[in-house]
Amino acid sequence: MLRKIFKNIGPATLVTAAFVGPGTITVCTLAGAQFGYSLLWAMLLSIIATIILQEMAARLGLVTQKGLPELMNSSVPSKFLRFILMGLVLLAIAVGNAAYEAGNISGGSLGLEAIFGKQWCFPTLVGLMAFILLWTGSYKILERVLMGLVVLMGVSFIATAIAIGPELGPLIQGLLIPKIQSANFVTVVALVGTTVVPYNLFLHAALVKEKWNNTSDLRAVRMDTIISVVLGGLVSMAVIVAASALQGSSLENAVDLASALEPVYGTWATYVFSIGILAAGITSAITAPLAAAYVVKGFAGWNGGLKDFRFKAVWIIILVLGVVFSSLGWKPIKVIQLAQVANGLLLPIIALILVWLVNLKLLGRYRNNIWLNLAAIVTVGIALALGIKTLIKVFQG
Repeated sequence: MLRKIFKNIGPATLVTAAFVGPGTITVCTLAGAQFGYSLLWAMLLSIIATIILQEMAARLGLVTQKGLPELMNSSVPSKFLRFILMGLVLLAIAVGNAAYEAGNISGGSLGLEAIFGKQWCFPTLVGLMAFILLWTGSYKILERVLMGLVVLMGVSFIATAIAIGPELGPLIQGLLIPKIQSANFVTVVALVGTTVVPYNLFLHAALVKEKWNNTSDLRAVRMDTIISVVLGGLVSMAVIVAASALQGSSLENAVDLASALEPVYGTWATYVFSIGILAAGITSAITAPLAAAYVVKGFAGWNGGLKDFRFKAVWIIILVLGVVFSSLGWKPIKVIQLAQVANGLLLPIIALILVWLVNLKLLGRYRNNIWLNLAAIVTVGIALALGIKTLIKVFQG
């Protein structure tokens, strides 16, 4: 039974690898250190929202055997509206993924810095690792490498949370009772933005058809989505729980969480945690450029696959931009936080487009039913409310 389940794990693993990056680890570390268990509910909400939206994106990709950009191209009747939508999405993905990539590479570099000390070449080294894996042009290699790194992250961070010895009562309360205050609002938006990543919707729809091509595989697609996203969510929650032990401490970056492990791991604490955040940096540094390339490919109508020169040119540009921005000396924690908040603002737009697409007649009996639409509307509504409140807070402050 387990062998069959793991055989069907595939594209959604890359989604998990994308959202459990240095950004997630950093934001979850700050959430735990500043607010203890009280924001676990925001992560639970984010996991549920991610499953709902990623399932819709994956279903679209499986049934139509097209990505979201191709569907937008063929489904929007007005050329002007299509041009506006394409421009908006391309700009958002290009700018957002470049910022996100800088955060990914900065985060991966933090893992190396914690072990070897600060070196100017670390962003380039992390970028080179991502480049080598992407250049192979093999989906199966990417899937296996990322699956291994996700498992490595999971073991590292979940072991960290268990070692801390969490208090069960406050943990359950933080998980089930929502609390939004002025002091924690931006962190709540960042937690949503770091988990429900807009570019993952494009990535998932595009990757599903690399593994499956028949609607009879829909059950396997859904199982893949649920298992992978829940695993990623558990890792994120584990970081919040572990970081809660550092309440009142001054944190410069996520690697400072390693200090919470010293009573258990002693001098090995930094190594254990650094391996986890390095793995997180590499996985996300691969998926962000890949998603951008799929978006451009879909809008441009290219037929080539992962080895197509034009496809490679797009992800190389995003990867290089990430390395350059990461090497400029900006504080990684600031770059990472900015990317997460930007994701939270972009999410409602992309989610609305997705909900519209999964209600089109071309999906036939695989269109959203009333319950899926209700869940999607609630998810989009929450994302929209958070986005609007964030904008008001920015302009007022």
